[in-house]
Amino acid sequence: MLSEKSLRIIELTLPLVGSRIEEITPKFYARLFAAHPELLDGMFNRSNQRPRVTGRHSDEKTQLSGRQQQALAGSIAVFAAHLVDSPDTLPEQMLTHIANKHGSLGVTEEQYQVVYEHLFAAIAEDLEGVLTPDMATAWTEVYWLMAHALIKLEKGLYNEQANDKMWTPWRVVDKRPAGLHAVTLTLEPADNTPATPAHAGQYVGVKVPVDDGTRQVRQYSLSADAGTRRIITVKLIEGGEVSPILYQRVQTGDTLELSNPFGEITLKDDGGPVVLASAGIGCAHTASILRSVAAQETDRDILVLHADTRLENWALRNQMIDDVASLDSATLHLWLEQPEGDARPGFMSLREVELPDDATLYLCGPVAFMKKIRHEAIDSGIPAARIHYELFGPDTWLAG
Repeated sequence: MLSEKSLRIIELTLPLVGSRIEEITPKFYARLFAAHPELLDGMFNRSNQRPRVTGRHSDEKTQLSGRQQQALAGSIAVFAAHLVDSPDTLPEQMLTHIANKHGSLGVTEEQYQVVYEHLFAAIAEDLEGVLTPDMATAWTEVYWLMAHALIKLEKGLYNEQANDKMWTPWRVVDKRPAGLHAVTLTLEPADNTPATPAHAGQYVGVKVPVDDGTRQVRQYSLSADAGTRRIITVKLIEGGEVSPILYQRVQTGDTLELSNPFGEITLKDDGGPVVLASAGIGCAHTASILRSVAAQETDRDILVLHADTRLENWALRNQMIDDVASLDSATLHLWLEQPEGDARPGFMSLREVELPDDATLYLCGPVAFMKKIRHEAIDSGIPAARIHYELFGPDTWLAG
């Protein structure tokens, strides 16, 4: 754990460092990519180095929030705040989340030293005249506590895979429309590398060559059957680098590079009632969990909630409706901003439905949506420990 001397310094300087994150981050990335431009080819998402891309229902998880640009430095600030509040524990949920994301990118132990060098050079530049040797030592201690915890988790995740490769080729065997401006791709292994069986609720990294010849990686939830096939649903993002290629250019027979499956937000096998709440393309995550429940022919109480702008935008409508219909104990509620049929008008609210006792809630969608539904779930009596959400980037939104 953090030394007592460093703990006192971190407690005193956390407000300052936290307030400077938005200024430190661009300095860090400028230094990092000047020294290591190769990290923009198949590792870092360069869209995150640009001004925020707006849009309520993004298909690329990395577009969920402008805060994503602050993910690395912001995570260290969140980690430090946890150490100040709870010196004898680590923020396991945040670390597990980051480790899975890193796994889908193929992050290696050696890269933590590279990040350290340029991040702390950026901190020294931004806090010139303020940063003392003791402050630098304390924040270095925080960084390496977090880095070593992540390295350990990531090694464990890599060891769980059926192969030791970061990226393997997968062939597109089916491509079909999924609602308005979305497609579902089904992929199978294109070589003899053993495929790790995936769990419903996980995601894969997809590495795609873009127009300038570099490769960009995006994470996509597995949207249907798990196992050793990979089925993903991609929503077109106008102006995006990756989704237009997957939506418009990639065809049946083409080969893509995929990571092994990662992600900790999977169905808990406790037999209790489940609430699946999604908005927009966030339904890809909850649809895979619903599909796994339907395949089990279980009598678990399943409450499926989805919100969208209009009916034709619901990317996995037929799949989810069919899976609900196959389960005697499943119920579906739909909210549409442009309502039609039996859909409720406007935005989703848990106050409009009867939640089952002892339910576990799974959430995926835009950050504002998840924040609202999480707060309503807690107000309704669902403990925070039974609320699971798919969110990329630091968990700073929970403080709001």
